[in-house]
Amino acid sequence: MSKTPFVTKEQIEEIVKTYPTPFHIYDEKGIRENARAMNKAFSWNPGFKEYFAVKATPNPTILKILHEEGCGTDCSSMAELILSEKSGITGYDVMFSSNETPAEEFVKCAEIGGIINLDDITHIDFVLKALDGKLEDGRKLPKRMSCRFNPGGVFTLGESREDVQVMDNPGEAKYGMTKDQIIEAYKRLSSLGVEELGIHAFLASNTVTNEYYPALAKILFKLAVEIKEKTGIKLSFINLSGGVGIAYEPDKPANDIAAIGEGVHKAFDEVLVPAGMGDTAIFTELGRFMLAPYGHLITKAIHEKHIYKEYIGVDACAANLMRPAMYGSYHHLTVLGKEDAPATETYDVVGSLCENNDKFAVDRKLPKIDIGDYLCIHDTGAHGFAMGYNYNGRLWSAELLLREDNSVICIRRAETLDDYFATLGGFWDVEI
Repeated sequence: MSKTPFVTKEQIEEIVKTYPTPFHIYDEKGIRENARAMNKAFSWNPGFKEYFAVKATPNPTILKILHEEGCGTDCSSMAELILSEKSGITGYDVMFSSNETPAEEFVKCAEIGGIINLDDITHIDFVLKALDGKLEDGRKLPKRMSCRFNPGGVFTLGESREDVQVMDNPGEAKYGMTKDQIIEAYKRLSSLGVEELGIHAFLASNTVTNEYYPALAKILFKLAVEIKEKTGIKLSFINLSGGVGIAYEPDKPANDIAAIGEGVHKAFDEVLVPAGMGDTAIFTELGRFMLAPYGHLITKAIHEKHIYKEYIGVDACAANLMRPAMYGSYHHLTVLGKEDAPATETYDVVGSLCENNDKFAVDRKLPKIDIGDYLCIHDTGAHGFAMGYNYNGRLWSAELLLREDNSVICIRRAETLDDYFATLGGFWDVEI
């Protein structure tokens, strides 16, 4: 298997005449096709909605494209709520899932009509106080709300000792409520006038298996039935959150969203339908799966170094893409124009930060790279630009969009030195 860039060397050579490297570029056609595949996979559920995780790619142009394809937004901060609002996405198209949340952020979510997803039972009183007197019609709380569940323990897939796959450790996660807490929370919220309640859970990150969502769904479906039996409260929606990942390495099998959707459908029919809950809406909150494959970081080879290893220095750095430095994550590299050339060389591909982990690739077999070659770093459409920073005074890059007609537009200009220094204001002239 291989990863093929959605841009060619010729296209990049034309683009850099206007927008110098490094930059992130996104593929509109791929984004739209993937959103349609997602919606098709869950079309069996009339209430289905994907709430795109804004944290993955916080750009209004991307949010608008996804909203045109029927997606909402999953927000976790004031900035993300405002970004959603200014992109024309409000009301029940906004899910607000945050933790350790300032009061003003709950107020902002209620102001734009979004769904507040409570992370802890103590947040009920916190939100009551924050929203006191701020809702229309004298309501104490919004009409629709959600609660986040944490089952504790270690989450695994598989049924025998041989095939058990440890996915993650919810018991060590700071998120969500215990079963007893969430049942009590629903009772309180219902007594306070909340009419539509939902449940949310996130148990594992970047899973590359078609079994994760169905397994999570079955856990939440069974709990929803138990809640109904114990409290008489019928949940309106069940939010499977994120966790469906992508195959960053070209030789690894990718997730099949159609198979995932059908697996959730099977669990829905087995658990919820017999319990009289066949009208429950299913929500998802994917970021990486929705966007990662449809973004590239384009960078230029500007140095080579021959010491104990062979190094290629590029004009991007970890400030443009943190994941390899922070997590040791693999991102595939393509030397544009040399897609079919043999991988005869072994390089560390490195950036300019004063940190030895600023490496996009270590001991990577690649074609011979010449100064001036353009490198495409794959799968940066989610958690790429979004995790950027200014260490060493490195500036944020531009974000570009490859339109369906192959034209290119700038959807975020590159940061300038004036931007970088702007927050200092008059402190230039302060005497020490």
